[in-house]
Amino acid sequence: METQTGKKFAILDLGKFEGLDQFVFEAPEVKIKREGKVFLKDLLNLSGAEISINKLPAYESIPFYHTHRQNEEIYIFLSGTGEFQIDGEIFPVGEGSIVRVDPAGERCWRNCGETDLYCVVIQVKAGSYQDRTIQDGMAVRKRVTWS
Repeated sequence: METQTGKKFAILDLGKFEGLDQFVFEAPEVKIKREGKVFLKDLLNLSGAEISINKLPAYESIPFYHTHRQNEEIYIFLSGTGEFQIDGEIFPVGEGSIVRVDPAGERCWRNCGETDLYCVVIQVKAGSYQDRTIQDGMAVRKRVTWS
């Protein structure tokens, strides 16, 4: 796996999600080592967010609750079936589910199905977003061409 970079971009091909087991997440403070999680901040030189791609095998659970000091998280579930817990409230999640959690929300999730549960998690500093996407974007007056 190699990141291709240019002056104004970075591109990374992780391959098929089934291959996420090659990535290992370790958190010694809670004594966890888990395959199937990759953080993209350093791989893509992100400067405003952390993004992770996650695979949780059938019938497994994240074995601890966690919070954040200043980052809210957005979970985008791509496939599978599971449950998400925030401050003791439990919600079903699956393909198309999107969950936002305040920094102080105690969170955890689990896979309730027979297939892997995949999600993308985006972390951003709570309260840092200043403008709407459409106002930030600027059209470039140039005809689109594909060589």
